[in-house]
Amino acid sequence: MSKTLIRGAKVLGGDPQDVLIDGAVVEAIGRNLPAEGAEVVEADCKVLLPGLVDLHTHLREPGREDSETVLTGTRAAASGGYTNVFAMANTFPVADTAGVVEQVWRLGQESGYCDVQPIGAVTVGLEGAKLAELGAMHESAAGVTVFSDDGKCVHDAVIMRRALEYVKAFDGVVAQHAQEPRLTEGAQMNEGVVSAELGLGGWPAVAEESVIARDVLLAEHVGSRVHICHLSTAGSVEIVRWAKSRGIDVTAEVTPHHLLLTDELVRSYNPVYKVNPPLRTERDVMALREALADGTIDIVATDHAPHPHEDKDCEWAAAAMGMVGLETALSVVQETMVDTGLLDWAGVADRMSFKPAQIGQATGHGRPVSAGEPANLTLVESAYRGQVDPAGFASRSRNTPYEGRELPGRVTHTWLRGKATLVDGKLT
Repeated sequence: MSKTLIRGAKVLGGDPQDVLIDGAVVEAIGRNLPAEGAEVVEADCKVLLPGLVDLHTHLREPGREDSETVLTGTRAAASGGYTNVFAMANTFPVADTAGVVEQVWRLGQESGYCDVQPIGAVTVGLEGAKLAELGAMHESAAGVTVFSDDGKCVHDAVIMRRALEYVKAFDGVVAQHAQEPRLTEGAQMNEGVVSAELGLGGWPAVAEESVIARDVLLAEHVGSRVHICHLSTAGSVEIVRWAKSRGIDVTAEVTPHHLLLTDELVRSYNPVYKVNPPLRTERDVMALREALADGTIDIVATDHAPHPHEDKDCEWAAAAMGMVGLETALSVVQETMVDTGLLDWAGVADRMSFKPAQIGQATGHGRPVSAGEPANLTLVESAYRGQVDPAGFASRSRNTPYEGRELPGRVTHTWLRGKATLVDGKLT
């Protein structure tokens, strides 16, 4: 097995140290470690983090390979410092059976760029009427532990209760896309001053908040785990904070774009800013940052949502919702949380590796950077600043809201169980 010596890395942003990888594990951490027989990577005080874990990725395969495939999506993940991603179920066919989730899992194994853990649908066909094969998906080779109808809300309270009761048997979790459908009919953007001025259908905050309130109460009643996808409003933060104060087993995620962008950008009518849930107000953005810093929001998840050019380069009303995010997530988190002093790099490791791995039960990921642990690692040049150029993305799609925007930090190296998947910013 090969050895790699990462020399002079700031582990979790601390003092520079050497990290020796032997095969698939970290063998030693210290100063002036011997380099005999090892390939040396000069870290030059770059930040070394555990491999990132994304609990919310759309890989599109099977069925929408024009947007993304498991291979291209995992290459994008490795470029962004991720070693494990959870693939959402809204594929064609929907990942609501053991056969489909096993297909996605095996494609991930074959890619070799990062581990892929499929998320199973909560209901058959994402239709919200009948529970999918939750137990069969869990018992499959994919070992599904997270279930979500993301893209659609599990709006029926009885179905949601039954799902929470079912997954409790194997410590699974239901990840809810909180969107009351009747309150968002015809919605095009956040409901507020900007939507009124532009004449676009408004997407009220209460459409998200009411579902979260219902579901945390259901989780408390059942004694099960619920996870809130892409939380986006200040009111949602307060509901989750209240639920946690009661001891309810709820976790929540925020996307990078909801930490940085606001609904003011929609004034351009550029469909690249059309996303679900919509971009909110500056007040919401500040509340989300504070909640991520104080732990009310547990993790950052990308909601990487690739679309082909023709689905976004059209009039606003017809455009698909979603943004790619795997390759820019860490930079946005550095911009909004680290460079503002709200989080240190240890906090980033917690929100983007340790906790998402814990919520999703990602074995071997989200582990400390220490001797004896799997060598799933990410090296970040935090001092770098540069413009985002989607032409260089590994993703098959280019629908990023950051094109031409200057962001800090870049991932230079990623290791998956000791194997370099990204070296000097280039995929292997």
